[in-house]
Amino acid sequence: MFYLNNILAALALLSFALVAWQWLAARRFPLHERQRLAVNPPDVSLLKPLKGCDATTLDSLRCWMAQNYRGKTQILFGVASAVDPVCAIVEQLLHEFPAQDAQLVVCAETLGQNGKVSTLIQLERLAKYGLLLASDADVRVPSDFLEQIVTHLDDPEVGLVNCFYRLANPLTQAMQWETIAVNADFWSQVVQSTTLKAPDFALGAVMLTRRQALAEIGGFAALADCLADDYQLGRRLAAQGHRIALASVVVECWDRAMNWEEVWRHQLRWARTIRVSQPLPYFLSVLANGTLWPLVWLLASGAGNSSPWLSLLALACILGRILMAWDLQRRFTPDRDLVSPHWLVPVKDLLHFAVWCNAFLGNTVEWRGQRMRLHSDGTLTALEV
Repeated sequence: MFYLNNILAALALLSFALVAWQWLAARRFPLHERQRLAVNPPDVSLLKPLKGCDATTLDSLRCWMAQNYRGKTQILFGVASAVDPVCAIVEQLLHEFPAQDAQLVVCAETLGQNGKVSTLIQLERLAKYGLLLASDADVRVPSDFLEQIVTHLDDPEVGLVNCFYRLANPLTQAMQWETIAVNADFWSQVVQSTTLKAPDFALGAVMLTRRQALAEIGGFAALADCLADDYQLGRRLAAQGHRIALASVVVECWDRAMNWEEVWRHQLRWARTIRVSQPLPYFLSVLANGTLWPLVWLLASGAGNSSPWLSLLALACILGRILMAWDLQRRFTPDRDLVSPHWLVPVKDLLHFAVWCNAFLGNTVEWRGQRMRLHSDGTLTALEV
């Protein structure tokens, strides 16, 4: 029992050290800082793959039409079917912004297992300009977003610019759990990883790339069967010698209300995607669970009648984890209503341990209402219903 307690103590202290490193790295990142604007901002084609809509869609799309940008923009809204209800929303925006160079494009071809990428392939053909920006349908950005993000391409070594995203409308308790995972942990873990090496992946909410760099990897067509198309895009551009830049501007993701089952499926799909993309780092990520290891150590030391000081130290590790998660959320979002309750932090950690375990128990994911098999190279195959 003595040796077991020592091992658990080491794991608890290691997890706290990793969480503290993550917190310190995130505190040093210039989050929300604005860049000096380019003298002559370049022209940009915005590619927006769409499927379905909800109560948040109109405002999420309108912010792109209302950008305060001095360069030329072209906005291509892509849908797989002309009867998709989102078409009515796009038509409303085209009427609202008649001077905007924007159009609705029906992308009826099925070009691979990834429906989003299939749409991007078809929009890429119609893009006018040398810079391509792809963003998800649920993303909202500030009015100066384009002015800010293009400044990073002043550096000719930069081949792709991406940015962090926050969950902006946690309507249910389940979504508040996911909010901690994204608004506290995910972005700070990404920053932490950059202290070890330059980014070699992209975050898919918004990605701005050079058309020439994209052509070097075969265009969006090279990603047609990949689930993690953002990760693969960044990885392949980095392999070609292009640098991946992280903008300091944070965008928002808005979604409909989701229950515990829906959030669980979303987190499991995400976990299995990361496990396939980065097997060893994902396996080792459990060491940074700031609640699991101190809690196990606390329970074990209590069962072994150890010194009460050890129990206090374990509790201090958990308390430190809660406070750092709270601080990261507060730094990430200026809206106090988006900060999840303190008690959900350890709940999130324990649930994520369950997600971590389940990530190794299968290779199927549910995506866009369809069950898919995820292969070791990150590609997808549709499963028969």
